[in-house]
Amino acid sequence: MRKLNWSLKALCDRNKDGAYATQAARRRVLQLVANQLHELNYRRISNANNLKPKHVYALVQHWSDQGLSNATMKNRLSHLRWLAEKTNNRSLVKRNDDYGIARREYIGHNRSLEFTDEKMNRIQHEHVRCAALLQREFGLRREEALKFKPSMAHHATHIKIYPSWAKGGRGREVPILFKSQEEALRQAHAVAGSGSLIPADKTYRQFVKIFEKEMLAAGLGKSHGARHHYAQMRYEQLTGFQCVANGGLPPSKMHDADRQKDEAARQVISRELGHERKQIVSVYLGG
Repeated sequence: MRKLNWSLKALCDRNKDGAYATQAARRRVLQLVANQLHELNYRRISNANNLKPKHVYALVQHWSDQGLSNATMKNRLSHLRWLAEKTNNRSLVKRNDDYGIARREYIGHNRSLEFTDEKMNRIQHEHVRCAALLQREFGLRREEALKFKPSMAHHATHIKIYPSWAKGGRGREVPILFKSQEEALRQAHAVAGSGSLIPADKTYRQFVKIFEKEMLAAGLGKSHGARHHYAQMRYEQLTGFQCVANGGLPPSKMHDADRQKDEAARQVISRELGHERKQIVSVYLGG
């Protein structure tokens, strides 16, 4: 193993913040970065602390030449920003705009419509079905739902998502507001007992494969529609009207009072979904 690869591996070993999937993705991307810098003839970098802005510019140019999507490049840069934070090198990675990476357009198909009761009832495995229900009713990511321990996370007025379950290590609380949420929690308690929704005889990795197979068989794909469902349900509860994705008016056409409600609701939903940027909520709500 080359010195830079080893240095990046050691950095990841010392800093295990974030959910399992986040850590695994981080390791893959940083090892790829080390390998590609070597290919680009930056072969004297022996330590993560020696990385400079010019190296990041070279990587982005290389990715662009490979025809990678903006989303993929942004994802890789997010891992490099983590590296910059851990090495106290804040100037290492610039803004996406500085690399000529365009902003996302947050519009598209309403994926909430995919997550129907009829499809949910096709799921045969009870642990998978409970996890999928939690995703739909609370907007949880897959890893958060599978690692969910109802005996720890269920409180009187909210559920608590612990940092070790969450993307980027960002724990949060999500309120209990609907009867359907209470039913999802009741089922989770019955299935998980004092443990999580990963069966006792399976590792996380093993159960992810089972989860994916069951969800595909039920016609629910990778379950992204679950978070759309929660966001749109919560938006209507907060504002009293439908979001753009459900046929509502875009903010630009709202009266001032409704526009203020829209803005406030998007901020709340962004926090409850575990996002740092309010703009990403437009993926779920439209507009």
